[in-house]
Amino acid sequence: MDELDLIRDRAETVGFAPAEHLAPARERLLAAARGERRHRPRRWFWIAGASAGLAAAITAVVALAPADQVGVGAGVAHADPVKVLTEAANTALKEPVKPPRPDQFLYVKTEYPDHHTREVWYSVDGTRDGLIGDSKVGGCRDGKAPMYGTNDPRKEGMLEDCVPRPVYRTDLPTTADAMLAYLYAEAGDRKGDVNSLGKDVYGLAYEQVLQPASYAALFQAAAKVPGLTAVDHVTDGAGRPGVGITWPVPPGSSPKAKPVVIVFDATTYQFLGTPESAVTVKTYVDEAGQRP
Repeated sequence: MDELDLIRDRAETVGFAPAEHLAPARERLLAAARGERRHRPRRWFWIAGASAGLAAAITAVVALAPADQVGVGAGVAHADPVKVLTEAANTALKEPVKPPRPDQFLYVKTEYPDHHTREVWYSVDGTRDGLIGDSKVGGCRDGKAPMYGTNDPRKEGMLEDCVPRPVYRTDLPTTADAMLAYLYAEAGDRKGDVNSLGKDVYGLAYEQVLQPASYAALFQAAAKVPGLTAVDHVTDGAGRPGVGITWPVPPGSSPKAKPVVIVFDATTYQFLGTPESAVTVKTYVDEAGQRP
């Protein structure tokens, strides 16, 4: 590798700073070079040691701008999936434990790249009627739930058998091994489908609420899944920068099949969504249709 290759490699790794940030660093670099020429033979500048010094100086120039200005997320220059998911678990454990009231609703707002938004209001204990957009979702009370949005107007509001499905989950494992076993059990005959498993992980992190220990176990369990990769410098559906965890599609899948990519904040490792969607609000409200 010659000097130019070394410089090019360093520049591609670190990224380029804006022009207005380069001038001071350029002057320092030239001043240093002039000083060395006064004390060493002219040919010194091209020996191997000087090449390494020049590459280091070039690194200082291209890295002069703050990370958020050059698109380099803190700590994820070469992201590792296990590290990212482990940090996501640590972040989840720091979330405050604030159990909602049973009569409240989980409100989640999701934004998409086309500026379309999705809003849902799910009953915390699963017994009250919620909303997905403007459409009602029947709550399950005494083993019966009203039907809404049916194709047959005669069935609108009729009762059907049900089991309450609380959106606030207190029934999930709190250790990585137990959570992984739970995910595999839920997958059933899809157990070997890593991409499908990624969808299950995303589903639990998306429009449900887990206790902090279960959230942590979810990401710790994901870290044990083989075949995952981390992708630097991705954005979620709202354009927020982050690092992505890619769940590969199974061999033999259609060429149109896309891997699930779950995006985390590159600094805090908080769950953000996917490149196609972004969870921008997730909180509790007192009534279906109410916004925070």
